[in-house]
Amino acid sequence: MERRTGSLVRWLAATFVALSAQGEAATTVTTPYLGITYTERIGENVAGRNVSMRILEIDLDAPGIGFALTPAGGTRDTVRQSTLGFLNATDAQFAVNSHFFLPFPSSDTDANLVGFAASNGTVISSFEAPIQNYALVTNSPAINIAPDNSGSVVHADTSFADGRHVVENVTLGTAFAGSAQIVTNGTVTIPQYQDASHPDALLTVNQTYSNANSWYNLFNARTAIGLTQDNSTLVIFTVDRNTNAARGPLSDGLSVGQVAQIMIDDYGVWNGLNMDGGGSTTLAMRDPVSGIGGIVNVPNDTTPGGRLEGSNIAIFAAPVPEPETYALMVIGLGMVVMFRRRSPRS
Repeated sequence: MERRTGSLVRWLAATFVALSAQGEAATTVTTPYLGITYTERIGENVAGRNVSMRILEIDLDAPGIGFALTPAGGTRDTVRQSTLGFLNATDAQFAVNSHFFLPFPSSDTDANLVGFAASNGTVISSFEAPIQNYALVTNSPAINIAPDNSGSVVHADTSFADGRHVVENVTLGTAFAGSAQIVTNGTVTIPQYQDASHPDALLTVNQTYSNANSWYNLFNARTAIGLTQDNSTLVIFTVDRNTNAARGPLSDGLSVGQVAQIMIDDYGVWNGLNMDGGGSTTLAMRDPVSGIGGIVNVPNDTTPGGRLEGSNIAIFAAPVPEPETYALMVIGLGMVVMFRRRSPRS
């Protein structure tokens, strides 16, 4: 009982809530585990859109931090599993959806991941030229978290035909690719479509999408992951698209460009990837007090327990230490967050 009470005190002491001047938007910043800052930004105005965002900032140097990607299995690359299911199966503290996958939509239990993937140092999916080339670029870069927790962006070594090698001299650990690199050296880099004005662009025009109507400009639920300039912090970003107030906070979704800009401006992301979004966007957390896992965002796929994903990323972390001074440190962090809060974006 004493241990449970101590955990509850830490959890409450680590919570800071800032209300906007309008009394509608709320930002909550918590430190549920050592090395992880968890932020909820609910009902925030982004360019006139009401959105709910949830962000993890993971200190890669913090003791106890670790990662795992869905392992190889089944008749394809992986066996599909919900994000919450992966959290519980791995006994992780957080989990988030990651790769785009095929076939979809499908009731098949096995999935082919789209793009590079490494699980526990083993490559389970190759760099590739995806069939969804209106949205996913060829040989999309990946983020690799090495066994020593050093993070970096890695690129396909095209001198190998198998698509299972990277140019960079790194040790593969947990690696994941998305649709494209949307933040490059601190700048928004949304891919364009090949046309007369953009002959070297990375996306292919189809009957629906072009530079006049980019897939990246759709307002949708999004998952994005990035690294800060010194590669010391991994940032995981989700935004919901929810039109049913009975399920949770309403949220209009964002374009990928808006996501990239927020990651740069508010979280110092230097290089970042757009991951699978829409109904796949799911963030799960193990409550640090009860130890029970749950989904903390509002996925727009209403499947009980969440969509079965092609891959998920598990994040492991140690409990927050007991020192009484920790509460004072967090109060100071909360004051900093209050002064960092930005006005509605234009």
